[in-house]
Amino acid sequence: MTESALPSEFVVTLSCPDRPGIVYAVAGALLEAGCNIADSQQYGSPSTGNFFMRVEVTTPSSQADVEAKMRPVVESFGMDWQINPVGRKVRTLLLASKQGHCLNDLLFLQRSGTLPIEVPAIVSNHRDLEGLAEFYGIPFHHIPVTAATKPEAEAQLLDLIAEHGIELTVLARYMQVLSNDLCSKLNGRAINIHHSFLPSFKGAKPYHQAHARGVKIIGATAHYVTGDLDEGPIIEQEVIRVNHARTAEQFVQMGRDVEGRTLAQAVQWHAEHRVLLDDTRTVVFN
Repeated sequence: MTESALPSEFVVTLSCPDRPGIVYAVAGALLEAGCNIADSQQYGSPSTGNFFMRVEVTTPSSQADVEAKMRPVVESFGMDWQINPVGRKVRTLLLASKQGHCLNDLLFLQRSGTLPIEVPAIVSNHRDLEGLAEFYGIPFHHIPVTAATKPEAEAQLLDLIAEHGIELTVLARYMQVLSNDLCSKLNGRAINIHHSFLPSFKGAKPYHQAHARGVKIIGATAHYVTGDLDEGPIIEQEVIRVNHARTAEQFVQMGRDVEGRTLAQAVQWHAEHRVLLDDTRTVVFN
């Protein structure tokens, strides 16, 4: 078999109102497109009545051919769906402020090839992380933000997203609240890391709040950005145990490691098209 004739690999994701026959119809359409199903996962949500499916296939057919075979099924069931080449790197914009641990983790994993993203730009409202961006050879954009300049700053951000064909925006400890308008424009395409185990201890100094309450676990929450501060659909959470002997500063240090892992995992699952929105929740096909 020549290299040009090697089969392609695609991942198909879809959601629609649940009803009988969806899996049968999807499998039939993929079969007509010459696809071999390598992996298939599905879930019917009892709370929303929606059906979700993720399928990985190999096929000698082109993406356009698969789309053509799927189109009647998509229309018949009223599906929201996507098809993407397996392993395609998602163009990702990284935002950070002064703390660089989450940003560094993402950049390291991206460079090592374990995180399927491509990072054409880094944005910050401070210059503290400019050297980190330079180390990784990624253009750094300093966009200061004040209450008076917030609309202008967000307009610049949207210009960068359009210019670089950004598919995912990641707030890697970007300490600015996005406007409702920007959250709406980035719906389902922006991930934030919150440095606490949501929904507890929101706002400033969550680790100090947790320490004052004598908690026994601390953690981090990666979620999609919405207009409701720190209340977007949760993608991933991780916790670690602590005790009374730890100081608030130790909580912060321990939490940084958790934040980096949690955010990287959420970004990876999103980039691998494993996360589907189900109203205020997510369906994550691991």
